[in-house]
Amino acid sequence: MSDPHTDTDETATDSPEDATADAAPPAPARAADDALEDVPDWDDGYVDRVSDRLFHNYDLEKDYAADGERFTLYGRMELVNKKHFLHPALSLAEHESTEHLFVRRVDRVDDRTLDRFVDLGERLADDWIDPDEEHFSTDFTFVAIAPSIPEAVRERVAGYDGRTLLKYGYHGHYEINLAVVSPDTEDLVASENADVATAFRLWDPIETDESGLLGLLSRRLQL
Repeated sequence: MSDPHTDTDETATDSPEDATADAAPPAPARAADDALEDVPDWDDGYVDRVSDRLFHNYDLEKDYAADGERFTLYGRMELVNKKHFLHPALSLAEHESTEHLFVRRVDRVDDRTLDRFVDLGERLADDWIDPDEEHFSTDFTFVAIAPSIPEAVRERVAGYDGRTLLKYGYHGHYEINLAVVSPDTEDLVASENADVATAFRLWDPIETDESGLLGLLSRRLQL
């Protein structure tokens, strides 16, 4: 599995004269073929193809259970933003961002489905987050794969805002994101900050002139 920890280094200085461009070279990435060997095989052609888009940035698990709820796919991605003074060894701050991705195939999706996702996200936020000054953000993103998307569900998901500040933002925040996808009809709706939904639009290519899915996510996390 590819290493989900991605360091984004920035240099903080007291004055323009003190600025330095020195930075440690990035660690060599694992070959795609090696990383792919660690990706589970899903007995679901659509989920399997989505996992091909995710495995570079997420640690993926199959048939995952969380607080009594089971999911077809679970993914975890961690990003670390480091700021340092003059030299990487002189660290000023380190901010952590994590995304937990939960994917479930369902026969139908309705308000009860979404309510269960939101309730689970709130419980996991209480159990999984250690709020402190180094915590920047934790996202819990829930994706339902359904035969169709009812209009009421579409409206709720599109307008959903699940961000909660921790200690007025001093300890960062957590956010619950929702998405529903219907592969058969090539239809998808997602809440505003569910950027990983891009990976579920198999009918649309991920833009090759961008830095990829990780770049999209890291920009939104302001890393």
